[in-house]
Amino acid sequence: MKKVLLLKFGELFLKGKNRREFIKLLKHNIVKKLSGFDFQLSETQGRLVISDYSELNEDEIVSKLQTVFGLIGVASAVEIDTSLEGIENEIKNIDLSGVKTFKVEVKRADKTFDMTSMELERHLGGVVLNLFPNLKVDLYNPELVLFVELRVNKKTYIYKSLLPCAGGLPLGSAGKALLLLSGGIDSPVAGYLMSKRGLRLEAVHFHSYPYTSVQAKEKVIELANLISKYCGEIKLHVVSFTEIQEQIHKNCDEEYMITIMRRIMMRIAERICHENDLGAIVTGESLGQVASQTMQSMTVTNSVVSLPVFRPVIAYDKEEIMSVAKKIGTYETSILPYEDCCTVFLPKNPVIRPTIRRAEYLEKNLDIENLINEALANEEIIEIKNY
Repeated sequence: MKKVLLLKFGELFLKGKNRREFIKLLKHNIVKKLSGFDFQLSETQGRLVISDYSELNEDEIVSKLQTVFGLIGVASAVEIDTSLEGIENEIKNIDLSGVKTFKVEVKRADKTFDMTSMELERHLGGVVLNLFPNLKVDLYNPELVLFVELRVNKKTYIYKSLLPCAGGLPLGSAGKALLLLSGGIDSPVAGYLMSKRGLRLEAVHFHSYPYTSVQAKEKVIELANLISKYCGEIKLHVVSFTEIQEQIHKNCDEEYMITIMRRIMMRIAERICHENDLGAIVTGESLGQVASQTMQSMTVTNSVVSLPVFRPVIAYDKEEIMSVAKKIGTYETSILPYEDCCTVFLPKNPVIRPTIRRAEYLEKNLDIENLINEALANEEIIEIKNY
């Protein structure tokens, strides 16, 4: 018998002939996440197994594994050679103090074992009841589930609880994209959700010093650090937007200021994507949440770029977005009272149904190409790593 961590992955089972590549990437991400720890990572049918690690580090290792996209669960288990006697003996050693109801759940991947899953469940349930006659079996809402997995490697894994992991697809399996990272609640959530679908991220933040403070920039760096716990290392592009906003304020209709600002942000984002081999732009826009997030506004914004724009929280309401933010640990930082550039020169009545034609007409008053070149010439690159 030895202690192991049993790792389960979810929708990777649906990947058919490409499954091996997804699992290979998942294993690579696990090894990278656990750099600094001594352990062995092996694979049996439908499961990954971590062994030969220090039990003193188990809680920290489990906590890190719970942030690995592609895994749906991790269990602290015992591994034994498959035999009925060995399984019975291990079941007898499990501490059931304080428990009133239980059930046994068997997964029999090893079809050479003499008993079926249901037969073994009934048999092991009887073993427990013989030892603890005051216990009761509850198949629908038990206080405790004893999991027994007979794998094809002739090993059996026994455990009492399965801790949830991040789910989704392995980081990097869907390519790379650029996240527009503001200091608000929505954009860190958008980055997390797209990374959950396998995207690696870089990020761009627009600041308008001295209209925005140094603390506002530091807040965004901290948000990038917090989501990198899930999303891996992030290259953060910090771009000054001060001159661009001043020129928009001087030369464009007030009601169109936000629209034109967003269009120039998207142009800059696309330039960064082309220069860094990124295949899409990610934003935290939610339909109808503010004037710049109406269907018409997003159509006008999209019209200046050719890359796909992913908006994973497009159908979320604010409560749903806040719920995810609290789950991933970004909420408290996002609500710190430091302004971002979107609040600078904010018009009283921004247009909610802009048109491409009107936006293009107003942009003729701006030397957009030169403004973009100057902004990118002075961009700051910050490497965020949080393993």
